[in-house]
Amino acid sequence: MTRYGKLIGASLGPGDPELITRRAWAVLHGDARWLYPVKKAADSSYALSIVTRAGLAVPADAEALVFPMTRDPALLARAWSAAAARTVELLAEGRDLVFLVEGDASTFATFGHLARVVRELALQVEVETIAGVSSFAAAAAASGVTLAEEDETFAIVPAAYGVAVINRLLDEFDTLALLKVKPLI
Repeated sequence: MTRYGKLIGASLGPGDPELITRRAWAVLHGDARWLYPVKKAADSSYALSIVTRAGLAVPADAEALVFPMTRDPALLARAWSAAAARTVELLAEGRDLVFLVEGDASTFATFGHLARVVRELALQVEVETIAGVSSFAAAAAASGVTLAEEDETFAIVPAAYGVAVINRLLDEFDTLALLKVKPLI
């Protein structure tokens, strides 16, 4: 029976290398092989740039996984299948893998889907998600804004929901944090 390594999603925060958590920092200094997302094979990776700006050298065996920014379901399915298959192949070597995630791995992140597909291919793979500083929390802290107090309501939504939905949500919540705004600008 194959002894798989563990798949670790290392949340790196919104871009400031000083916001990498101690847990993610420890994993980055460990023996796990690094995986990082790119939009195209030859592209740079924002997640990888966070750790290099923190002063870490990219290990020689670090590997990019392609996650195209498209809404084409066939293209997405092929890319996700290839990334998950490669991840399982590497995990089958018995070594842990750390997947670099900008922001927090549990919020609108590539890692959740990758981990789910990997587990579909190899049920015995253990997955660890390292929490990170989210962009909305970092922005609020940097600007001195409190997002919610006491009994106030707070919603986090992707901006792609559209103006009509956002206007309705403004009537229902005291505070809205819009994520995934860049593709709409």
